[in-house]
Formats: sequence, structure tokens, C-alpha cells
Amino acid sequence: MKKILNYFIISLVGLFSIACQSNDDYDDTPPNPPKNLIVTAGDNKTEISWDENRESDLSGYNIYYSLEYDGKYELIGNSEVNYFVDKDAVNGEKYFYAVTAYDYNGNESELSYDYIYGISRPEGFNQTVFDYLKYPTQAGYSLSKKNNVPFDDLEADFFFENYNGTFYLNVWSDTDIQDMGETVSLYDINAAPMSGWVPMIDGENVKYTEAKIGHTYIIWTLDNHFAKIRVTQITSQRLVFDWAYQMVEGERQLKREIKLRDGKMILKKN
Repeated sequence: MKKILNYFIISLVGLFSIACQSNDDYDDTPPNPPKNLIVTAGDNKTEISWDENRESDLSGYNIYYSLEYDGKYELIGNSEVNYFVDKDAVNGEKYFYAVTAYDYNGNESELSYDYIYGISRPEGFNQTVFDYLKYPTQAGYSLSKKNNVPFDDLEADFFFENYNGTFYLNVWSDTDIQDMGETVSLYDINAAPMSGWVPMIDGENVKYTEAKIGHTYIIWTLDNHFAKIRVTQITSQRLVFDWAYQMVEGERQLKREIKLRDGKMILKKN
């Protein structure tokens, strides 16, 4: 009986040791908050990426959004990699995004500290305008209406001109335009610039810049909207282009936004 009791005591000590060891091994430390979020605005979607966390027990990421930076953040999805697409983004709406990291034990980090938002915006491809000297009713383009208009229509944000074999993109005096140079695609230009617009020439009511295939141009419209167009083809009679138009008045974001804050504000999850 004494031997059995000894075995029982030894077993209890062993189980207690295993339990203590298990408690010691239990991980209740969450990963670090993800860093360096980048938002890429598209047409009714927003792409979100960030630096990959380096914790060995990392399991994945949760993605949150809010309508205000310091508002309540709601979970919209998760990802095993450092990339997520918000397919429910609505053109013209501003969404603030934050991301957390979580490990295999279910520990979740704080929300990321980046001040980051995206505003998805409409875009179009392979649109055509014609030389206003020959086809005046089809020479202009309205970015807000997404269609051709007469070159002298109040809705014309720009129009095309073939002047003795040299091609131009023209805007009226109350609109601005700037050549951002050669680009690989429409998405290479992230935002409208603060300066560098084509100046007005004395005695003229049109501003113009030479149209070149592969160049992207920023337009600042009469009603304070920003847009970009990229020329893909030019013939003697027409110009073909891709475009993106920011619906929010005064908002310069055309593709992506990344801002880092000084200090840390602890954001709140719903």
C-alpha cells in the first residue's frame, strides 16, 4: 500500500511539473503592430499593403477600417500575407485603414499606427478624342461625365489639337494642366502636384502642352477636381488615352496614400 501511495504522490508531482512547464511555455505576447501601410486607390476598390512582420509564430493579419481616423475601426477581413484588397470600397468615399497581426495562440497586436486612408475613384481605358479643327463636337472630354463633349462645351475638361503636325492637349484658362513625363502605366502617378502648372500666355484663353505617347498629364478642373490621363496612341485625327478622376473636391490623391504620424495614438476596434 505504501508503494502504491508513493507512486501516486510521484505521479501527482509529475503532473504538477508538466502543468507548470506548460504554463511557462504558454505565449501571451502579441506580435508588434504592422508598419508602413500603403493604400492604392482603384475603381471601387482599395489595395492595402504593409511591411511583413518577422515574428516566428505569426499566423496572419486582420484588416480594419473606419470613416474617421480616430473613430471606431471595424474588421473587414484577414490575410495570411501582407496584402489585402477592400472590394467593398465605394468611389468618392474616404476610408481610414489599420492592420493588426496575430499569432498561433490568438494574441492580436494593437492597430497599426500609420495615418492612412484611401479614396477609390473611377477610371477608364482606351477613350478617344478627335482633332477639334475637324471634329469639334467630339474633340473634348468630360471626366465627370465620362464621355466626349464639344471642345468649347462648359463640361470639356480638355480637348485635342493637331496643329500642323504637332499634337497638343488643350485646357481653357480656368483649368490647369501639367505634363508629368513618361510613365509605364496610368498608375505610376500617385497624386496631383502642388505647383508646376502650364502658365497662361498673354492674350490667349487656352493653356496647352504637347501631347506625347506614354506621357501622363494631371488636370486640375474648373470645379476643383484632380484627374490624370495617359496618352496611349496618337494619329493625325485622334488621341487615345486612359484616365482616372478623383470625385472628392480638392483631394489630390489619385492612386496611393501613406503618412506616418509623430507619436502613437491608440486606435479603437469595434
